[in-house]
Amino acid sequence: MTFLKNPKIKAVFFDVDGTLFSFKTKSIPESTRKALKKLRENGIKVIVATGRSVNDLNHIRHIEFDGFLTFNGGHCTTIDGQVMFRKVISPDDIRNLIDYSERSEVSFSLMYDDKVRISHESPKVLELYRHVDIPVPPLFDKEDADIENVLQVNVFIDPEHDDSFMQEVMPNSLSSRWTPLFADVNPEGVSKQGGVEYFCKYYNIDISETMAFGDGGNDISMLKSVKVGVAMGNAGDNVKEIADYITEDVDNRGIEKALMHFGLLDETSADVKHE
Repeated sequence: MTFLKNPKIKAVFFDVDGTLFSFKTKSIPESTRKALKKLRENGIKVIVATGRSVNDLNHIRHIEFDGFLTFNGGHCTTIDGQVMFRKVISPDDIRNLIDYSERSEVSFSLMYDDKVRISHESPKVLELYRHVDIPVPPLFDKEDADIENVLQVNVFIDPEHDDSFMQEVMPNSLSSRWTPLFADVNPEGVSKQGGVEYFCKYYNIDISETMAFGDGGNDISMLKSVKVGVAMGNAGDNVKEIADYITEDVDNRGIEKALMHFGLLDETSADVKHE
């Protein structure tokens, strides 16, 4: 698909890990912070679209956003905390998961509005929380586990086992990935695409007036649904294949350069240095 320069974009959705946030520097590049600020100054909505909880975004709190699409679209809120959509995982699926983990070596995280609980401090679990720079959560108490309000689960299984695991253990849910380390599991019908649609409805924006950036498998539905879907240079091949445009990676001004390419930033408002 060919796009004109200066598309009439009114909202831009940004994945966090590997898109806004660099795993190399453990920070958001200054060029990206300035670009997001300029978008908002120009009246464009800037919305987070992440698999994280809204309570796991302290590393980007210094940036102003217009909304938070969290848990891969399972919990969507305005900047002032107004909930426009929230859907929990089937309690039957959570019961199945807990029972399954007791007869296998599968580890998992249960993610709620205000907390995260883990099944074991396994090597894969510890690797995840080191990778995303978040303290390791407490263990969950099986005798007092809240199975009614789980918004997302991280299941530490190999990618080739996703389909069989979901069919056997969590048939009322769906999985997606941004890393081989684990699968994000969300309620059936939840996706970043759905989250984008809720924000469009809330802000009275047409889907043809939206743009999104991402790098992982859980971004694919979002990138395919918006007018301009941008894959970061560090994205997986499956993401690049469906994107409308591929920019450079997060550490090489990828967001800023793509926004300039589509005319949403000009050279006077960007930090790009041309050779």
